[in-house]
Amino acid sequence: MNTLIFRTAAPFLTALMLLFSVFVLLRGHNEPGGGFIGGLIAASALAIYGIACGVTAVRQAIIFHPLAIAGFGLLAATLAGFVSVFSGVPFMTGLWIYPHLFGVEVPLSTVMLFDIGVYLVVVGAITSIALALEEREAD
Repeated sequence: MNTLIFRTAAPFLTALMLLFSVFVLLRGHNEPGGGFIGGLIAASALAIYGIACGVTAVRQAIIFHPLAIAGFGLLAATLAGFVSVFSGVPFMTGLWIYPHLFGVEVPLSTVMLFDIGVYLVVVGAITSIALALEEREAD
């Protein structure tokens, strides 16, 4: 299945799928989507890239070890919950701030931090599993 057409199209498809996964992540709580589904799309993109170009290419592309990405995501999701505790409200209560960047009001929330954490956990865990299976198959 590792044809010339697949190897040529895989990097473009991977880039498109990663961009779409970020779109799905960011539209999260307002419409269907969020960190889990976005993370699955991103992990699928990396798996396709791994099938086409090899495990080494994926490891070079993501720079960090997949389990380190998952660990950082777990830390981010946990911190999102503790921000509310330190603010004197119940654990995992959504808090919002509205900073002005370049004259535009940008709403930031602990909910988005949690979604990004879930996204990174899913990307790291599923990518780690996919790379391990692809390495085993290559042997």
